[in-house]
Amino acid sequence: MKRLLFVVGIAGLLLVACQGQKSNSESAAEESADSTQTVDTTATTLQEEIAEEGPMPKAADELFDDFIFNFAANKKLQTSRVKFPLKVMRGDEVSYVSKGQWQMEYFFMNQDYYTLMFNSEEEMERVQQSTTIEHAVVEKIYLEAKTVKQFVFDRVNGLWMLQQVIHMPLSESKNASFLMFYEQFSKNEDGYQAKHLSESVNFVGPDPDDDFGRMEGVITPDTWEAFAPDLPSNMIYNIVYGEPQKETGRKIFVLRGIANGLELELTFKHEGGKWKLTKMTT
Repeated sequence: MKRLLFVVGIAGLLLVACQGQKSNSESAAEESADSTQTVDTTATTLQEEIAEEGPMPKAADELFDDFIFNFAANKKLQTSRVKFPLKVMRGDEVSYVSKGQWQMEYFFMNQDYYTLMFNSEEEMERVQQSTTIEHAVVEKIYLEAKTVKQFVFDRVNGLWMLQQVIHMPLSESKNASFLMFYEQFSKNEDGYQAKHLSESVNFVGPDPDDDFGRMEGVITPDTWEAFAPDLPSNMIYNIVYGEPQKETGRKIFVLRGIANGLELELTFKHEGGKWKLTKMTT
């Protein structure tokens, strides 16, 4: 058990909780959540300068993950990969953003991690390595504001292009049930997490005594407090690769570090009328 405490304790220290402020309007709440991402504007500027030293490799258009990191880091590339005037939908209201009105979208580049959601391990492995996907959606999910901002990309003539932006209530998301649960789980008020654990939570992580080894164990509700990681609770991201998959009553929430090797996977199942954590992998 001490070995488990060591591994998960280190992971918990590395994770960063994103806390925002409540607002009376959706736009104000979204802006507040977005502002929490800005960590070091000097680093961002340097990152852009480095990225713009040369064109994006052609191969980066094959995998969407490679493209979106370049898109978020390279201002010149981003401007060239937006279909202007960009269509923006908010319910029945439609507006357009011109090239001159466009503001650089950094997505998760100003923080040291991003989040994803999958229905299964098979889906997670398949879609992220697929070079045949022609459609992808990057979602900014504002948990406190209860809204989702979708950036819709299509591959046109071999090049990924941002085609439109869609604002929607969180209740219309295909992941609405899980997201409403996750908000409460991430805040962990009144011991919410311990009440939504399976009888035992399987744990898989690196072995501190073996640089190349993995270890397995079990976390029980009465020991959860010592293992619980900090989780973002205001605004999170998701990427939908291809068409959204049918809900299965199972969800894998992934928190992945940017350039630091950090990865946390939380597996949840909907059982007994509520979501429960069944597995944690670091």
